[in-house]
Amino acid sequence: MPFDSHISIASPTAARLSLYSRQAATPARAAIQINHGLAEHAARYARFADFLAARGYHVYAHDHRGHGSTSATDAPLGRFAASNGVDRVLADVGAVHDHIAEQHPGLPVVIFGHSMGGLITLNYVLRHSGRVAAAAIWNANFSAGVLGRLAQAILAYERFRLGSDVPSRLLPKLTFADWAKKVPDRRTEFDWLSRDATEVDAYVADPLCGWNASVSMWSAVFELIFNGADDRNFAPVRKDLPFNLVGGQCDPATDGGKAVEALAARLRRMGFSNLVSTVYPETRHESLNEVNRDMIMADFAGWLERLPLR
Repeated sequence: MPFDSHISIASPTAARLSLYSRQAATPARAAIQINHGLAEHAARYARFADFLAARGYHVYAHDHRGHGSTSATDAPLGRFAASNGVDRVLADVGAVHDHIAEQHPGLPVVIFGHSMGGLITLNYVLRHSGRVAAAAIWNANFSAGVLGRLAQAILAYERFRLGSDVPSRLLPKLTFADWAKKVPDRRTEFDWLSRDATEVDAYVADPLCGWNASVSMWSAVFELIFNGADDRNFAPVRKDLPFNLVGGQCDPATDGGKAVEALAARLRRMGFSNLVSTVYPETRHESLNEVNRDMIMADFAGWLERLPLR
């Protein structure tokens, strides 16, 4: 079923955030704050929200700037902002968090992010870990390394030649198009998302999905990646913060889940003691839209139940 509510809230960045919510029918254990991925939107998480609400969790999901129905004068579709995109995106996440706190004073918040949303989620935790009870980071890649630095150089060149407010010409070829090639016998250029043909077709048919991001948005994405790749940025985060990491063995965007495993290994090495990490066999990029999604969601619900929420 769809979300209960779809409203617009103000952010200190001057954006009007398109915010969806689904309320638990019973007294809630926590609120789940969802951050969606690149070139998609929050309404695609309605099934997940329904699943969580049925198990006693309020769910909130907003369209990031440059996505979905969120509006901002500096962020047309495909662009976070003319400048300081990362700061603005994280401030918007904070505005949603504030809204949840106003609606449910004292209720613990578990912050969740898929793909780019996972990058955003971890970056929010690095700045504001005291505000969240736990963090779920799914299908996110913080292992860009030398290739990521090369991508940043390409983006700097494109910014010089094209301007930062236009779609990148090269990054889609190095990411979405390259990931598509790694799926044998693909029907579409987006089969790397899921083995479920119905879900892939819905994504392809959705005008708010699959567009090419601007040079500035891609630059912000790599800023998020390298912020999360720097161990020094984890110093303020409490070591007992619960983390839930998920990846897919056949997800080309995370090198078959190896990037997820690398993040888990880094967190353990840094002393984070409350960590669950799972790479699901045969699973592609969108865990929540995969053929084994019921099992994946059930595992997540089990993890939530075991949390000492406070």
